Amino acid sequence: MIQMNRLPIKILPSSRRTLVRPFVPGSESQVEHILFRIFSKSEEERNRILDNIYDRIEVPLEMTKNIFRKHFKNVQHRIPSNLEMTDEDQQFIGAFFTQQYALESTALFNPSIVPHPVQDKEGALRFIISLRAIGEGHISSITFMEGEIDAQFNITLSENSPVIHEPERKEHLYDREVIRKKSHELGILTSLNRPLFELLPNEFTFEDLTTAIHKIVRGNTFTNREELQVSLNSIRTLVLSNFTLNFSSDDITERAIYPASPSQSNGLEDARFVQFTRDDGSKVYYATFTAYNGKTIMPEMLETTDFKEFKVSTLSGPAVKNKGMALFPRKVDGHYMMLGRQDNESLYIMKSDDLYFWYDYQPLLKPTYDWELIQIGNCGSPIEIDEGWLMLTHGVGPVRTYSLGAALLDKEDPRKVIKRLKEPLLTPAKEEQSGYVPNVIYTCGAMVVDRTLVLPYAIADVVTTFATVSVDELIDKMVEIK
Repeated sequence: MIQMNRLPIKILPSSRRTLVRPFVPGSESQVEHILFRIFSKSEEERNRILDNIYDRIEVPLEMTKNIFRKHFKNVQHRIPSNLEMTDEDQQFIGAFFTQQYALESTALFNPSIVPHPVQDKEGALRFIISLRAIGEGHISSITFMEGEIDAQFNITLSENSPVIHEPERKEHLYDREVIRKKSHELGILTSLNRPLFELLPNEFTFEDLTTAIHKIVRGNTFTNREELQVSLNSIRTLVLSNFTLNFSSDDITERAIYPASPSQSNGLEDARFVQFTRDDGSKVYYATFTAYNGKTIMPEMLETTDFKEFKVSTLSGPAVKNKGMALFPRKVDGHYMMLGRQDNESLYIMKSDDLYFWYDYQPLLKPTYDWELIQIGNCGSPIEIDEGWLMLTHGVGPVRTYSLGAALLDKEDPRKVIKRLKEPLLTPAKEEQSGYVPNVIYTCGAMVVDRTLVLPYAIADVVTTFATVSVDELIDKMVEIK
């Protein structure tokens, strides 16, 4: 067996960490009823209620006041313009249209680790960890932590803020032909919505799209109205799934990517982050993840350089029809390359000239050993080392046990598997078998530091910890693939 150094670190979910976000009642009439009841309260009652809120809410006072002021603006249009509103009035109204959501109250797992974009700590490597958090309603989101590794491989993690901020969402300036192409690839381009693209400029805004949709609906005389609306809404949903998020907070633990589009309404699952080197040598971070709306999955991608602004884009093409994509950290022979699992059983490798469209894919590894006979897949982006591409895998075996494995791919042609582990790299220890999802060890990405694999991993979908292992020993234990 490979000598794994399991570190005494435990990243646990916390119900105290909350996203403070707008509360939107079911209908406009309900909003009016709430406002009527709010205005019936005397100034004395309002002050008492506000004081009670500020006393018990675990969010800094000035931050809470600013949040209430912001959320007041969401209903301001329902209040007569001639009605004078004090700052306290705005805070009071905003409080009733605010909710706290415990992002990670249920589980915190499936970590991915990358070097921090700012390396200003002498003698230590700074890093960022992304985690899949599950809260109320079993909704998944992406949260962040940061930490550092010293020369002795001691790991220190940052303290988490008790409050998580919502980002500002910005719509893209959309490319008409790209959206048309994505619509075709997704199978949602029909004779009913194809005329929509004739009304759009080459580059269009969401407002342009809304105007064009209204024009088609108003001009409809022959088509079933409901069928037409469904067809147009499919394009609208696709466009809404491509946007940018901006965070104002300087504390990365105050940032989280929560469902922000129709395709993500039931969660964002298993982000696999990678530090990508562009052709010019500059660095950018990508993360592939699965968007889920309760019925269907949609592979999507995050792009950032600073973890404050994130571009969110959909992925298209027949090669991205399933979960678990993982991008290589640079182009190989001029092509983007990515790992995937197109058939729910085997590990595939993909290549493309376009980061957002994927057509070319082929099998890479099939379930072979007893610990992976049900299925295999990747556990994050391949890591470039001297010998080739180090690829972490997961295998599912008896009693639906998830274990981690590893393989070595050819550096010049990653479609060739040189070596792989016959036995698992890591499998649930006896004390790691119980939890939210029993018998599961899983990760969404590791990194190599000075020939040592630094491996964050989740236990039973509840808690995240770390292990380290020598890359030399790992390669030595692999068997040749003939």
